Amino acid sequence: MRDCLLKNRGGFDRVLMTIAATFLTVSATSALATSALAQADPVRNSAAELAIDAAVPRPEPANVPPPTINDFKMDTTASVPDPAKNDAPKADAPKAAEKAPETKPSDVVTAPATDTNAPKNDATKNDATKSDTATTTPAAAPPAAATATPAPEPAKEPTKAASNVPPADQPVADKLREMLAAKSLRYFDRKAERTAVEKFYTAREFAPLWTQAGSLTESGKGVLARLKDAASEGLNAADYPVPDFAGATNPDALAEADLKLTASMLDYARHAQSGRMHWSQVSGDISYPEHPTDPIEVLTNVTTAKDASAALDGYNPPQKLYKELKAKLAELRGQGDGPVIQIADGPALKFTPARGKKLPEAMMEDPRVPQLRAKLGISENADDTHYDAKVAEAVRKFQEGAELKPTGILDDKTVRAINSPKRDKQIDIVIVNMERWRWLPRQLGAPSIGNAYVILNIPDYTLKVMQNGGPVWTTKVVTGQPGIHATPLLTETMKFITVNPTWNVPPSIIYNEYLPALQQDPTVLQRMGLKLDRAADGSIHISQPPGEANALGRIRFNFPNKFLVYQHDTPDKNLFAKEERAFSHGCMRVQNPDIYAATLLNITAPNEHYTPEKIHSMYGHSEIDIKFPTPIPVNITYQTAFVDDAGKLQFRRDVYGRDATMLALLKNTRSKDLENVVAHSQPSYSHPVGNLPAGVNFASDNSFSSGPSFFERLFGPPTPPAPIPGRRGQPQQRRLYYTR
Repeated sequence: MRDCLLKNRGGFDRVLMTIAATFLTVSATSALATSALAQADPVRNSAAELAIDAAVPRPEPANVPPPTINDFKMDTTASVPDPAKNDAPKADAPKAAEKAPETKPSDVVTAPATDTNAPKNDATKNDATKSDTATTTPAAAPPAAATATPAPEPAKEPTKAASNVPPADQPVADKLREMLAAKSLRYFDRKAERTAVEKFYTAREFAPLWTQAGSLTESGKGVLARLKDAASEGLNAADYPVPDFAGATNPDALAEADLKLTASMLDYARHAQSGRMHWSQVSGDISYPEHPTDPIEVLTNVTTAKDASAALDGYNPPQKLYKELKAKLAELRGQGDGPVIQIADGPALKFTPARGKKLPEAMMEDPRVPQLRAKLGISENADDTHYDAKVAEAVRKFQEGAELKPTGILDDKTVRAINSPKRDKQIDIVIVNMERWRWLPRQLGAPSIGNAYVILNIPDYTLKVMQNGGPVWTTKVVTGQPGIHATPLLTETMKFITVNPTWNVPPSIIYNEYLPALQQDPTVLQRMGLKLDRAADGSIHISQPPGEANALGRIRFNFPNKFLVYQHDTPDKNLFAKEERAFSHGCMRVQNPDIYAATLLNITAPNEHYTPEKIHSMYGHSEIDIKFPTPIPVNITYQTAFVDDAGKLQFRRDVYGRDATMLALLKNTRSKDLENVVAHSQPSYSHPVGNLPAGVNFASDNSFSSGPSFFERLFGPPTPPAPIPGRRGQPQQRRLYYTR
């Protein structure tokens, strides 16, 4: 019986031992706390309890490391920091944890963590009384490293990325950062440019643009060379100050020089592309498309180009006519932009080149040579008094431009030409014409039809149709009178032509001329063949029906614009015989409109095979519109200086005073104000409304009397036109001499 009880007791003991082990695992108390609790509890001092305690296996304290985070399987759905993204190693993480096997949470709860296979690490040994199991008792919380879900560590400061700026340039970069943050307004007075520069420098970590390790880069040298040569483009080099990089010996000076050169480069690009003055500064009858520079594009283009000088030069007009003027400017200056110096009279100077070993070159010496070098822009050996080969060649080229015999000998005629005030005036005229070229679009023609376009030069009274870089056809034109009737400068597109057009009298002519004429003679309009209509709102409209006497002739060339001007035929052909032909009210009369129409139509619609005869066959009394499949750009310009087809520099009279206005503006001291847009009040084009004198007939009355017209009474009767074959006996319409 006792043996049976002992056997049963042994089994019972084993059950108690298992329960105790499970309890110990769940509570995760330390071995020391368990022992202390057993001593303090008198109930556990019984022999049975001591036997149970003795039967419970205990790990050796020195062989078990404390649990780590690797002993628990993390919740993959929780948001936890990625240790791989933390560059700094954790100093408090035990190295042995890297090889500790993973244990499921259920295993941790049901069995004691007595894995004797865990690696031993002297650096992580702790007191044997520290528990190796988890606990849920707050009062006996284990170290943070033993918790099942450790709290994420505080985010550490990200390591600063290594700078891409070379160490030698870092002090300059730091200074540039500081200056752009505080003083950028000193160098960039345009908000868009200032913003672009700050953005551009920031993107490159404020590394200097034009120097490396304190020395100018090739890009910097190219930009400097282009700015110093600004006068060759008709610009003023003083507008683009060049900093002294040689004298910049510290980061402050280098940073300031870098910003100054950037500012001058942006000014040059802007002036080269759009002009030193906005066209609205000159007159209210000028309207060209705006094409400003993009500062970011300029900075990127110039700093990344293989040839920075060529890249910056690319902002000047690309047109052939502009480049020809540039070449003539160099000839007028003798290849230089020297100061105004008077060369004294003296003996003729000549350079004799070497002819073999027996006849070496011969150079004359004269005290006037340094002045001559300065006048002709020869910077090399500026103080040399020898009339050498370089000076002789500059004199020869000057003689070519001055229409003198190009001998290279400085004789009396050459001296007088160099000192001539007329020469300086011609230089000024060429410069203002180069400035006007900057207003025009960079692409003058339509690319799809061989870059075809129309260009009309007001002072020369000529119109040219251009295609594939050359003239296709040229004719004479009549342009507007000086003053309020001046032909405007503009770029528009011609979209169609009208055969047998109706002339709708512009409101300005109705206001200023026809209404006063009606006050004097109420029947003047009907006797001129004009129709007077009044709309329901009381506005007045005057028109002239199609016909050979129409003020617009037989063809009107339409390019809609805000000035309400166009090109057209005219019944008054005699004006084309005059040398100066500024007679119209702003529109442009073309000498041979049928050839002009056929030329344009053959460019834009080549498969239709238009001829002047085909156009002429359409003449009648009904309007016919012929649309262009591809519109043709029309550029109305004002070129008082240009190079003709023979390569000769031509000058024309400044009929509208545009040259004088521009020179006065360019020579004043407010150059930066010249780029501002001037708002001009535009004339009102509303239809005239008002009371007409008694006796005025309207078109609806169908009462057109005959007799001398208002203008016939003023200027006499016109010359009778030649009879039209095949139309004998038909009444002839009176010709209108007062036209647009």
